[in-house]
Amino acid sequence: MMWPLIRLLPKKTNLTYVKFAGVAAFLSIALCAASLVSIFTGGLRENPIEIYQQAEGSPVARIGAIMEHGFNLGIDFRGGTSLLIESPIPLDQDALSALARRSQDGDIEVQGATCQPANAPPYCAILNFETAPDQAETVEEIRAGLPAIAEGARIANVDSVSAKVSEELFSGGLIALGLAMALMAVYIWFRFEWQFGLGAMLGLVHDVILTLGIFSVFRLEFTLTIIAALLTIIGYGINDTVVVFDRLRENLRKYKKMPLGELVDLSLNETLSRTIITGSTAIFALIGLLFLGGDALSGFAIAMLFGIVVGTYSSLYVAAPAILIWGVKRGGERTDKRGAPQTAG
Repeated sequence: MMWPLIRLLPKKTNLTYVKFAGVAAFLSIALCAASLVSIFTGGLRENPIEIYQQAEGSPVARIGAIMEHGFNLGIDFRGGTSLLIESPIPLDQDALSALARRSQDGDIEVQGATCQPANAPPYCAILNFETAPDQAETVEEIRAGLPAIAEGARIANVDSVSAKVSEELFSGGLIALGLAMALMAVYIWFRFEWQFGLGAMLGLVHDVILTLGIFSVFRLEFTLTIIAALLTIIGYGINDTVVVFDRLRENLRKYKKMPLGELVDLSLNETLSRTIITGSTAIFALIGLLFLGGDALSGFAIAMLFGIVVGTYSSLYVAAPAILIWGVKRGGERTDKRGAPQTAG
């Protein structure tokens, strides 16, 4: 028996997406431009030219240095100290955070962890804080205060990440995002045509820039977890786009004389119910993660929620309508959005 609410979805829709493609394009360009301004100027707080000139390393590293000022970077990208705490009884994460706060004033993160090896105490947590000049004293103060939080708790391991390593992590994350988008576009290119690949690339770039913009404009903490969320958003967005492109390719073969704009509308309408159901399912799960996952997963949930909404929008109003710019081949001929053959010269 089908879920009753699914029956409320119309079996057939006749929405005209292409009609509003121009308005959607203007809106997307404006939002992407605002996001880039925030990312590369730190919300108009920094001069990107001066940062680029003062930074060291390759051009990618220098661009990464500019972007660092546009985000509220977490400890992962600023450098800090990580303590693995083991305990025979459950650990109060708020109490751990308060204990660290007594020793230093920088950012503090506490998250649950899986204990290793198997014979270790059953409860573990990771306490991250910014590295201070008196790091050894801070660690000892935390060690001394652990028994008051959980009897038998101890610091099992101490790791420190330098600011230099953190900068390399940030640059590496940006490179990973760029490579992921490029490889996805190449995949679409080989599976369909180059026009589809360019449309998919536009959609992916749109999704990533807007998601980064949200974290820059609202100064949400940007960590390695957010990089993972962005890579997941890229995968989700390309999956949705492939479904639309598959239907569009089928309709190109089926309706050889139909204008391309009408074909795009038809294909989007035929896949709309699938898009709504898939997106809604993911959003429901992420809402639960946002409210029940704690501080450690809140950033991931926010990035994924926004990314899925934007990714769905880009599949409907960016990736597919972008094909109208270049046209597609039908039986060896390239056609424009009206379906008429295009002639060279």
